[in-house]
Amino acid sequence: MAIDLSNYESGEKYEGAYDEDLKALQGRLSRLQSLHILHNARTLIVIEGWDAAGKGGAIKRMTATLDPRYYHVYPVSAPTAEEKDKHFLWRFWNKLPGSQEISIWDRSHYGRVLVERVEKFCSEAEWRRGYDEINEFESRQGEIGTKIIKLFFHVTQETQDKVLMERLGDPAKRWKVTAEDFRNRERRSEYMDALADMFKRTHTRWAPWTVIDGNNQKAARIAALKHVVESLEASVPQDFPDPKPEIAALAEKTFGYSPIG
Repeated sequence: MAIDLSNYESGEKYEGAYDEDLKALQGRLSRLQSLHILHNARTLIVIEGWDAAGKGGAIKRMTATLDPRYYHVYPVSAPTAEEKDKHFLWRFWNKLPGSQEISIWDRSHYGRVLVERVEKFCSEAEWRRGYDEINEFESRQGEIGTKIIKLFFHVTQETQDKVLMERLGDPAKRWKVTAEDFRNRERRSEYMDALADMFKRTHTRWAPWTVIDGNNQKAARIAALKHVVESLEASVPQDFPDPKPEIAALAEKTFGYSPIG
């Protein structure tokens, strides 16, 4: 099914009890992380979206109650000279999750078919080839059991401008605004074309895209966390295994209590 970004621009306010619902989702996610660890699962969460679309705020809420030993957030910036000298996917291999881990990529390998395409940081042949390379890369992760969750945060130009101006007016947030924000803004139509191609070519059965309407901050955060929670509930076994026999024996010996049965 084709993805039309115009369907994600209503910016409807969140009508629920935001604080309570956010806390409940974070609690579910914390429980899921325990199951994720116990069942040796591995998950990759790819976060893409416009500048000032709320990606960072969503990641902050997503990880607020997680055990930091078992998740990693990787902010992906421009490649280094060494990385440019390698295949574009080279720098992402060491950011993949291992057993029990959740990896969150704040921007990702999709830079090849977005910013690198639009800003001409690679050739047309390279970005066109990138679609198949990305799909193969993600397919191989699926084959070893990695769950891939891909989120795209969409905002209108009006919302983006509003957030950028608010940041410029706040000394504590002014540093977040860069010249790239203005450069990318001027090429929005080109990015829209690149996004249409990206969704068409990489919205796959094994790694589908989910678009988040970021035009209302609270609603976007709830939608993003809910999708991650529901995806993990569907992919991670929901049973807590019994304790290891040696631990049960130690508990029986020490406390006169058996945690089994």
